[in-house]
Amino acid sequence: MKKNMKILLIDHHALFRDGLRQILQQLPVGVDEILEAGNFLDGCKLAEQHPNLSLVLLELKSPGCDGVMSVKLFHQRYPHISLVVVSSEEDYLVINKALSYGANGFVCKRSTVPILLNTLNLVLSGNIYVPPQFLPKSGMVPKNRNDHFCNHRSNFNEHSLTARQMNVLGYLAAGLSNKEIAKAINLSEGTVKTHIAMIYQILRINNRIEAMQIAKRLGLANAPDDSASHSTGLPKNESSDRLSCRTQT
Repeated sequence: MKKNMKILLIDHHALFRDGLRQILQQLPVGVDEILEAGNFLDGCKLAEQHPNLSLVLLELKSPGCDGVMSVKLFHQRYPHISLVVVSSEEDYLVINKALSYGANGFVCKRSTVPILLNTLNLVLSGNIYVPPQFLPKSGMVPKNRNDHFCNHRSNFNEHSLTARQMNVLGYLAAGLSNKEIAKAINLSEGTVKTHIAMIYQILRINNRIEAMQIAKRLGLANAPDDSASHSTGLPKNESSDRLSCRTQT
C-alpha cells in the first residue's frame, strides 16, 4: 500500500466532497493532498496534471459523466490510477459494467463509513471490491476482469462464502486467534480481521460463538488446509455510523 498518497474526488456535491475529505483522513496511510472536481471533465484535467495520483473516487452522476462509459474512458486514459466509484447508483448491471470497465471498487452512498474505509484499504492493497449484496453467488470479484464477478463460483456454499472466507471460518471454529489465523494462512492480522468482519456480515452474526456454530454445521469444525484463493472484505454494518455527508441525487 502506498504512503503519502494523492487522491482525487469527482463529485458534483461540494458538501459530499467535504465529508469525504474528513473520512479520508482516517486512512491508515498518509494522505498528502486531496484534489477536487465538480464534474468529470475537470476531474480528467486534474488527473492529467497529476500523474502520480494514487486513487480517484468518482460519482457516476457528476456532470460530464456518461455513466459507466466514463469509467471505461478514465481507465483507458489512466490505467495506472486506482478508481473507486462512490455513487448513489445501485443497479446491479451498472455495478457489473463499472467493474468490467476497469473500476477497482464500487461503494454505494448509503454505505457506512467503516465500509468505505475498508473498501479503500482493500483497493489500495491491490484488491477489487464490490458490495456483497450485489454478488449473486460469491463474496468476491476475481482479478480476471474477463470472467466478470457474476461468473465466479469458487467453493460455492449455501451462505455464498468464498473459499478464503470458508478457510478463515474453519480456523475460527478451531478456536484460533486472529494472530494465529494470520500466521497459518500467511496473511496480515489486519487482513484476517477484514475477512472475519465480512464473514460476520454475510452470515448476519455478531460473535465467534455464532460463527463456530455455523462452521460446525458446514463441517468446518477442524481447521482446513490452506488451498483457498484470496478474497475481499468489509466490516459489519454499523447503521449508527453511516456517511453523514450523504446527499440526494
